Amino acid sequence: MPSAPALPPEIGALRLDPVRPLVVVDVDEVLAMFMRGFERFLGGHGLEMRIERFALFQSIFRPGAAEHLDVAAGRVLFELFFEADVEDIDPAPGAAAALRGLAREASIVVLTNAPPQSREPRTRWLKRHGFDYPLIINAGLKGPPVAALAAKTTGKAAFVDDLLPNLDSVAEMAPAVARFQLVADERLRPLAYADPLRHPRIDDWGELGRAIARAIAA
Repeated sequence: MPSAPALPPEIGALRLDPVRPLVVVDVDEVLAMFMRGFERFLGGHGLEMRIERFALFQSIFRPGAAEHLDVAAGRVLFELFFEADVEDIDPAPGAAAALRGLAREASIVVLTNAPPQSREPRTRWLKRHGFDYPLIINAGLKGPPVAALAAKTTGKAAFVDDLLPNLDSVAEMAPAVARFQLVADERLRPLAYADPLRHPRIDDWGELGRAIARAIAA
């Protein structure tokens, strides 16, 4: 039997109010307009982004090319972006205000899948844009870390992500956690895989904040 994936070490050290509700939220395409920032970065390297599918590395092209850039080369650029320009990302409209409202009653935790070297620049970005909440860097599906976080409180919990596999993982590992999908970039919305009967899809942070508040109310 394969061993369970290791949890991010920050989870063990994190102290949450044991009775408050909890909101766990992703960063890229949820709090941050990641694709637009990465697109600017690629332009500086003579490349372009073509939003034709919900697949990051298959969307990178050399100008005029019919085939996308080699995936391995795209991954190198992705790592470089997180080292150099990850702070050059705009916040998702309304996200800071919505979380600020939720934070009056709930603990907020930011859970992102990102390279380890992104911790310091990502922390600076979060603070600068009004997301000064505990940050957890994860690798892999998010069901296990969300389950571990939800176990730290007797309050209700909610989770927000743009990726269907992460939402499905949380549904499996922590079924009592309310799940919501949000895709910040309008160009990606019609391309994103969704299952709204299982995970409500709300792409507006004002509306989403109200829905989360109802889901975690006592």
